[in-house]
Amino acid sequence: MRLNSPKINIITKACMKASRSLIRDFGEIENLQVSSKGPGDFVTSADKRTEKIIIEELQKAHPDYGIITEESGIINKANTNNRWIIDPIDGTTNFLNGIPQFAISIGYEEENEIKCGVIFDPIKNEMFFAEKGNGAYLNNSRIRVSNKKKLKDALLVTGGPRQSSKIKEEIFSEFIKVSNSILSPVRKFGSAALDVAYVACGRFDGYWQRELSYWDIAAGIIILKEAGGFIDFFEPDNEAPLKKNVLASNANIHDELSDLIIKKNIE
Repeated sequence: MRLNSPKINIITKACMKASRSLIRDFGEIENLQVSSKGPGDFVTSADKRTEKIIIEELQKAHPDYGIITEESGIINKANTNNRWIIDPIDGTTNFLNGIPQFAISIGYEEENEIKCGVIFDPIKNEMFFAEKGNGAYLNNSRIRVSNKKKLKDALLVTGGPRQSSKIKEEIFSEFIKVSNSILSPVRKFGSAALDVAYVACGRFDGYWQRELSYWDIAAGIIILKEAGGFIDFFEPDNEAPLKKNVLASNANIHDELSDLIIKKNIE
């Protein structure tokens, strides 16, 4: 790891410690698929166990910091200036079904701005990380977004909708509209954090998704920006500020993708 950052070091230590139990838990999924109980309860326990390890490690370093996390909600509400934003398992449906496409995602927010973040894929041993002003990295290598010039040639990825979504028809209609505008089929990998990380390192050229939670995307915000990418949050829900509609891409196709998704919803 080339970036010498105290915050990144704290986060990566938490990720590595939590990943050990997470990998063991993932190894049990195949056995649970055929059990009478099923893997659902086990995955919930794995999520909470991973989160607990992460929180303990982060609080050792900064016990006064606030925390926003998927399972426990907001911890230490008094400190809103310094907060960890945690998703212990981003891609739980993949995890639940034994699909090795999930990640631990941790961002650090200072005065309402994400300053650094880590997305760790424990199965592939890929650590994406960035700190404001210091670039973005995958393990020991600096990463940049792709240089794809035109939207029609882009490889895009998206996610959703959730089963509980009330705008499924709109999301599927949007998917069809985007699919008809590009040559390659749109991908759906099932982990928002890794989708954004893959845009940051040039594997994908762009990404969009509605109804994300803040913890899904927090670490990815800074990683993408430091890799030279652009990210927009559109149609904010003032009643649910932790819910986000996100569009992210390289600089070249950003305006075209924005015109297709964001501006068509304004008109």
